[in-house]
Amino acid sequence: MVTVVIDWRNTNSVWGSILAETFGRLGLTTAVICPGSRSTPLAIAFAQTDGVEAIPILDERSAAFFALGIARQAGRPVVLVCTSGTAAANFYPAVIEARESRVPLIILTADRPPELRDCHSGQTIDQTKLYNTYPNWYAELALPSLDIEILAYLRQTLIYAWERSRYPVAGVVHLNIPFRDPLAPIPDTTAAALRSQFNPQNFFNSIQLPITNYQLPIPHPKEWKQYERGIIIAGIAQPQQPREYCGAIAQLAKTLKFPVLAEALSPVRNYADLNPYLISTYDLIVRNPQLAQQLQPKIVIQIGELPTSKDLRQWLSVTQPQRWIVDSCDHNLDPLHGKTIHLRTTVEQLAQSIEPKAPTPYLQLWCDVEAKVRLACDRTMTEIEHLFEGKAAWLLSQVLPSETPLFIANSMPVRDMEFFWKPSNSNIRPFFNRGANGIDGTLSTALGVAHRNQSSVLLTGDLALLHDTNGFLIKNKFAGRLTIVLINNNGGGIFEMLPISKFEPPFEEFFATPQNIDFAQLCATYNVEHELIDSWEQLQKKINPLPTTGIRVLELKTNRKADAQWRKENLGKLAAITM
Repeated sequence: MVTVVIDWRNTNSVWGSILAETFGRLGLTTAVICPGSRSTPLAIAFAQTDGVEAIPILDERSAAFFALGIARQAGRPVVLVCTSGTAAANFYPAVIEARESRVPLIILTADRPPELRDCHSGQTIDQTKLYNTYPNWYAELALPSLDIEILAYLRQTLIYAWERSRYPVAGVVHLNIPFRDPLAPIPDTTAAALRSQFNPQNFFNSIQLPITNYQLPIPHPKEWKQYERGIIIAGIAQPQQPREYCGAIAQLAKTLKFPVLAEALSPVRNYADLNPYLISTYDLIVRNPQLAQQLQPKIVIQIGELPTSKDLRQWLSVTQPQRWIVDSCDHNLDPLHGKTIHLRTTVEQLAQSIEPKAPTPYLQLWCDVEAKVRLACDRTMTEIEHLFEGKAAWLLSQVLPSETPLFIANSMPVRDMEFFWKPSNSNIRPFFNRGANGIDGTLSTALGVAHRNQSSVLLTGDLALLHDTNGFLIKNKFAGRLTIVLINNNGGGIFEMLPISKFEPPFEEFFATPQNIDFAQLCATYNVEHELIDSWEQLQKKINPLPTTGIRVLELKTNRKADAQWRKENLGKLAAITM
């Protein structure tokens, strides 16, 4: 029999403990709590609930991304709590990212009761539907009451909230929760009177995980077999079962005899043994006009979202193949607005429904091109001895320990991953915030991914790290190991790749925005280990094996303008071959 602990000191404490107990029985394991007065009943309840790790985080924006990171790697909802007022507004960037990248979060914003709104009561804003259309579901709970029917309403509303955070598409649920004073657990007689009438076992034993089956019938697109010139695009993905996911894509490829253009921001390149038709250099290949013409497909099967590559997207826009998008979500995943048909199913289900066919010359051409361009890319990277930004991604792909969780920051790191990440059988699991593609919350999300996980790595630029240095405040509550590979080019390298870089002024001051930060001193402030890396040999030794405790920063100082010029001059040349 499960022990039920209800805090009977007053109305708010009963309400809070029933809330926390209900979520705990549904499967909640982590609640991230930001400090504040109005949320006192929630903070106390989660801190006292067995089986739920309650983690206090000072900065709300950092806390939200930390919660997002935990939910992303665990694949289950995390509760996020804050007080009333602007505290809740600081959750907004993470709410957007969670919605766009389908991560389950349950946000509990404490609020003033109705009589204290719209009257200049302190720390009060309009929190009604604060996050607009980004949550899967929003509700304001009733004011706490000890009426048994109202407590049953609370229980059932929380069950529905849990379900909506996961189905039919994972995302955010926002519950706004008003509390009247007293917020602290000051005893009163009303709660004590209810205690003798309340049967906790009967009340909670009705709680069961929602039984849901939103899966549509498996389609049978038999016409795919009619095409010889077909490709599969394995786009950005963070599946909970990466081997099964990669195996399903490989099975589809081997059945249809289509090459798989595999984005580095998915595990597919890291399960290369499963897939004989893996194409990792597609971004470089389609930069070659002759190859782009020779390799035009008639049909494209897009698994999930498109890869990051701008050149690949441009190639698809110009060639206009029939495109089938395979993803079970209800989002529109076609930013190109092409000739698309969306199959609302999973690749795991789809792979079971197609019969095999014979290999084609078109498939062999892709494989031959990949072999030559991959060799040229690897040879070029091997010969580079100076600290070129792109080589960091290439080196990590070969020397990180097997199955390492790797968080990749936005801007240039995700692009260098796509350009240079080499296929292997490492089973490395990539994580990223590519829902809204912002740099906010980079460090905090990486810490969330690494929390109670194996030794993890963050690959980031200097601006993305600086934008979230409050994430280092999580250090005292962090249970894990995170190595931060910091590419410090003193500014925004991604802007060097854009036309605005030719306009000076205002480029350097308003776009590149160099900050001239001494990261050794910054790390010392937070008592975080720091080491300056001056050679690839040194970096290799520091990332295999990875440390077993704490947070550390490995800083590589690079030349932003020289590296941008190298990319402009050489990316196209890597595929300068003829077939």
